Amino acid sequence: MTVVPAAAEPGLPDYVARQPSGFYRSINPGTKLAVAALEVVAAFVVPGWVGPLLVLAVVLATAAAARRLRGLGTIALATTPIVGSILLINLFLLPGASDPIARLGPLAPTWSGLWFGLQTVARLMAFSLAIGLVYLTTAVDDLLSDLARRGLGRRAIFVVGAAVQMVPATIERAGEIVEAQRSRGMDTEGRIWRRARGVLPLAGPVVFGALTEVEERTMALEARAFSAPGRQTLLRVPADRAAHRAIRWAAVFALVAIVVLRATGRLG
Repeated sequence: MTVVPAAAEPGLPDYVARQPSGFYRSINPGTKLAVAALEVVAAFVVPGWVGPLLVLAVVLATAAAARRLRGLGTIALATTPIVGSILLINLFLLPGASDPIARLGPLAPTWSGLWFGLQTVARLMAFSLAIGLVYLTTAVDDLLSDLARRGLGRRAIFVVGAAVQMVPATIERAGEIVEAQRSRGMDTEGRIWRRARGVLPLAGPVVFGALTEVEERTMALEARAFSAPGRQTLLRVPADRAAHRAIRWAAVFALVAIVVLRATGRLG
């Protein structure tokens, strides 16, 4: 695989010559993925409250230093429906719970269900925010370039890129469709029933637009010799300093150690 160093070629476009800056944003994407994997495993493998609370503290402190707390807050709000359902199900329907808080007709919320539900929510939030922090501090092209440098196949890279870009692209497309429908006189504001009535005229163009975009992207990739044999030439590769590699290997070793300690029963 050939790499064209940005510093050696003056006059290159910004997307080739730029380098990420700022706390945590300048760290190699592979290192951030390794740290996120360690945080996810620790949140779910370490028993009790220690794992998820420690991970949440680290993630929030890192996000505050990187000035990405607002973005993490948006991700946390997006998990509200899942969080609510987890709490309700465990509160009322946890198997084997026999310590009711109160009696509400045929239902009896339990302390055990509340405790278990809160722990599950803490683990879910730790997982979501750890992955979300990588997304908020890493440009998609940096991530894909680093994966390509490490030997990941073209099709796998395309799948990763499409998955990462799907949500923001869908939100942007939906906003454009809303503005277009408003310009045609459609009422998309006001009371809830009015908004609900406008969902169907919006959902159709969003879905068909996504399908059309997939076809256009496929044709564009083939026009750029996506399936051609041979190694790719990368115009830019994110920096991978010695400190980044040290952090990455430390995260990998810590992840393996946590799994082994858990499997041997030394973590409880």
